[in-house]
Amino acid sequence: MVLTPDARTRLLAARKLQTATPLTLDVFTEYRHLLDAPGLSYDERRGSWLAARYADVNRILLDTKTFSSQRTLNPDGSVDEVASASILGLDPPRHRHLRQLLAQAFTQRRVAELEPRIQAITNRLLDAMDSHSTVDVVDALAFPLPVTVIAELLGVPIADIGQFREWANDLLNTDFELRAKAFERFAIYFDGMVEQRRRSPTEDLISAFISAEIDGERLSQRDITGACTLLLIAGHETTASLIPIVLWCLDEHPEARAELTHHPELLPAAIEEALRYRAVVHYLPRVVTCDVEFEDCRLREGDLVLPLFAAANHDRHHFPDPDRFDMRRSPNRHLGFGYGIHLCLGATLARLETSIALRLLLARFPTLARDRSQKLELRPAAFVYSLKHYPIRLRN
Repeated sequence: MVLTPDARTRLLAARKLQTATPLTLDVFTEYRHLLDAPGLSYDERRGSWLAARYADVNRILLDTKTFSSQRTLNPDGSVDEVASASILGLDPPRHRHLRQLLAQAFTQRRVAELEPRIQAITNRLLDAMDSHSTVDVVDALAFPLPVTVIAELLGVPIADIGQFREWANDLLNTDFELRAKAFERFAIYFDGMVEQRRRSPTEDLISAFISAEIDGERLSQRDITGACTLLLIAGHETTASLIPIVLWCLDEHPEARAELTHHPELLPAAIEEALRYRAVVHYLPRVVTCDVEFEDCRLREGDLVLPLFAAANHDRHHFPDPDRFDMRRSPNRHLGFGYGIHLCLGATLARLETSIALRLLLARFPTLARDRSQKLELRPAAFVYSLKHYPIRLRN
């Protein structure tokens, strides 16, 4: 994607506005208003066009020629693949080729083989919780479980996990400069890791990335660094945010919690409904590559468009009675893991981790309940809906 100087200037200004506008707990009220409005809506605060309806979001996500994912540019106009979070910020054919290479190392079989290890880590974390009456499920389970799993997959020292949490928070922050510095820190860190694995390969994912090959081509250093950054963040962020969100949904809907108690086989469906009802990733921006008419709105080259996955998940034209939490909803073609070419590569792992964690947690502490003495609060992030803490009472 090559933008004119004027379009590029407007894109950079819009990106700074967009990342500086954090999600709020009650953002779904705004989504309901957007869903009732025709076409796209322009948001002055974020300098962006907002797409809320399911059909519009799908159209934008599938039209990669008009709506580009390549939103992070270098001074020379080229795409900064590390700061773009690897394949999340790329278009075909570059995206397709890189994803095929990454998929070689991040296979369904590799994920399935992780189940015993995920169970072991979960049980260890639950053991540590057992002596307490009240715990923060984010700190005690939702964060340490997935970050340990992805760190072990990548071959990253467990001792560095605390540092990663700080960098990850910076990466999702609404401060534009702080985000840029976080990307730089991750790039430097993984450059060092990749060099170590080139000298001394192991059985970890970084070594697999180094050896991955399609038609004689391998991943470059930049490819691997970007992929590791993406997987470390996405590999733990979705699960860390999803576990408390599912518990929150069940707490708000005691009839669903009671039904799940009697029918634990509904847990996978409860997770899918939570992904629809209160999504983790609310949007990923797209850049308009040429002047175009869209639903009676004139979009200009360089404009930023935000396809609102979380709003589309409440479109009554696609989901009957969308504001009802229904574990038996079928079909449930939500956009909780995105759609199209950027469908989340780690979705299978996130589902597995969340299912194991919640199944064991609810079996160990069947009467756990949210501690309502503490107010819920989101982490300051522009597009990730993630609770800072979710305090629970383990027993009545």
